[in-house]
Amino acid sequence: MKLREKYLKNVKRIVIKVGSSTLTHKSGLLNLNQIEKIVRQIADLHNEGKEVILVTSGAIAAGIGKLGLKSRPKTIPEKQAAAAIGQGILMHMYEKIFSEYGKVAAQILITKDDISHRTRFLNARNTFFALAEMGAIPIVNENDAIIVDEIKFGDNDTLSATVASFVEADLLILLSDIEGLYDSNPRTNTDANLIHEVEEITEEIEKCAGGAGSSLGTGGMATKVSAAKIATTAGVSMVIANGGQENVIRDIVNLKEVGTLFAQSRHPLTLRKHWITFNTDAKGKLVVDDGAFNAIFHNHKSLLPTGVVTVEGFFEQGQIVSIENSMGKEVGRGITNYSSGEIDQIKALNTDEIENKLGYKNYDEIIHCNNMVVF
Repeated sequence: MKLREKYLKNVKRIVIKVGSSTLTHKSGLLNLNQIEKIVRQIADLHNEGKEVILVTSGAIAAGIGKLGLKSRPKTIPEKQAAAAIGQGILMHMYEKIFSEYGKVAAQILITKDDISHRTRFLNARNTFFALAEMGAIPIVNENDAIIVDEIKFGDNDTLSATVASFVEADLLILLSDIEGLYDSNPRTNTDANLIHEVEEITEEIEKCAGGAGSSLGTGGMATKVSAAKIATTAGVSMVIANGGQENVIRDIVNLKEVGTLFAQSRHPLTLRKHWITFNTDAKGKLVVDDGAFNAIFHNHKSLLPTGVVTVEGFFEQGQIVSIENSMGKEVGRGITNYSSGEIDQIKALNTDEIENKLGYKNYDEIIHCNNMVVF
């Protein structure tokens, strides 16, 4: 309870993710009673003056129910079609119920590409803040109707953690069909114990995560622990709880021992460094020598041309690249000041030799320490 009092007391901005298993019956049709209960709790929190963002699953499941399908579609086009049909159904239901409580709902569809592109990332962040000032409640989902990667690999656990990180939320709540993180799979082990609080995500904690959950959703405990990493390193505490439990959101905010709390990191990353670490894919790779590795890893120095051994991949200035040591281990990531072609020309050179080699010198550093995250 001490961690809950420390991190959940007086939270102001809350992101709540609701999974497909919570929003639908086993038939695949929407559970209207359950949706109404969740909306009522969110509206009540909003009445208290808290900012609430809802990240919702259920578009594909709603489409499955509308189409009368007996199981979840297997192919990408079928999933996209179900999502296109279900998204409108889902949003209409949220708008109808929120309006009954005097609330304005705003739909936001986000793709992975929106987050990895720095300008669009900042624009999305500004949109959320503008909606909060207007008193609206954002309802967020992946754009499953068109984005192949998000349907094939994505999940709303990761999306909600990403949203919570870039809006600088105080709390992320993941509602699913399980009470929280157990020390073993409770569906196969009746002696499994619920872990109430996690102060640090260790290898042991990660091993407790199991596989995928219900047939209607894509998320399992492994994705939730992964989401916890994203959220907590951004300074956001996270709770996993059973969405079917009565007044579960209210109980969490009131510091009751519900679900599993993942405490925010004691040393959270800055917003910029968090974006570099979690929200972008590395476009290339720089292998550095031992001297550069020691300077970067131990002394938090910038990466200079003299420390670069090899360049892999094709990338432009301003893109994210991976940094590897001589043993082939990724030790960090950063925003490069030069393209792959330019670095290939100036690698192993001193900074005063850059201009002679390229005919110009915009920066001394390949990657400045302020634009670098060391793992």
